[in-house]
Amino acid sequence: MINSFRNATIEDLPQIVKIYNKAIEDGISTADSIKVTPDEKVDWFRAHDREKRPILVKEYHGKVIAWLSLQPFYPHLAYENSARINIYIDTNFRGKKLGQQFLKEIIDQAEDYNIENFLALIFADNNTSLQLFKKLGFKEWGHFPSVAKINDEKKDLLILGLNIEKYDK
Repeated sequence: MINSFRNATIEDLPQIVKIYNKAIEDGISTADSIKVTPDEKVDWFRAHDREKRPILVKEYHGKVIAWLSLQPFYPHLAYENSARINIYIDTNFRGKKLGQQFLKEIIDQAEDYNIENFLALIFADNNTSLQLFKKLGFKEWGHFPSVAKINDEKKDLLILGLNIEKYDK
């Protein structure tokens, strides 16, 4: 059984990194192009605030199979109620509506994290993620043509946003 999400611990970092490195290999859901190590991600992990902008994980039989991070959208007080969201799922668990479940759970708990707006940065060719976020009410708030270059391929970046007040549960 897949449990509800929980706050990640430093012991989860190797599994979080393993999932992330697979996304780097896929070349469609992250701008990183070089695999990382758990040691390289410790500062990133510790920069997350468990109460306001956590890293959350889902487990299956004690193994992390998906993770989600919330981070400040922009480091100014005026944006403190907006959070950038990232979701990564183990390849063995993709296509099982886990992303949809995870995203809905965090949207439903937005108030607990003092979030009024979620923002997701998604490459325009990542149809799976675009469909997932749009299915839950995210709208395109920005389009940056050819802003990224991964493996010599230029990519458009879309910013999708969701205002919680306008969210239709």
